[in-house]
Amino acid sequence: MSESQHPSIKRAESIEYEPVDAAEGLSKGVLVGPDDDAPNFAMRRFTIAPGATVPEHTNEVEHEQYVLEGEYLVGIDDEERTVSAGDSIFIPAGTVHWYRNEGDSRGAFICVVPNGDDEIQLVE
Repeated sequence: MSESQHPSIKRAESIEYEPVDAAEGLSKGVLVGPDDDAPNFAMRRFTIAPGATVPEHTNEVEHEQYVLEGEYLVGIDDEERTVSAGDSIFIPAGTVHWYRNEGDSRGAFICVVPNGDDEIQLVE
């Protein structure tokens, strides 16, 4: 462990959630990341409101996701799948993906990504 790193616990009530610009109804909170001295990965929690759609996009980094609650659609390349609590998703870097919550309840998922630049490209 380097001198700049130290173990930490961040309480749920201290997580700040912010709307994601590219998608109305999607919010993000950083659970652990570079600001917490985590050198390699960021763990974020997203919520997707009923009726929300996240447009087709790509990211420069891979995504590992774990569905916490709700049920929603995930599109990856040309496949559309329904996911629900307990499901895990792997999205390789550069893969077109999107989300849509057609249900009446909020969806939520954990998303872990490598630290560093992650340019998001919307797909036209």
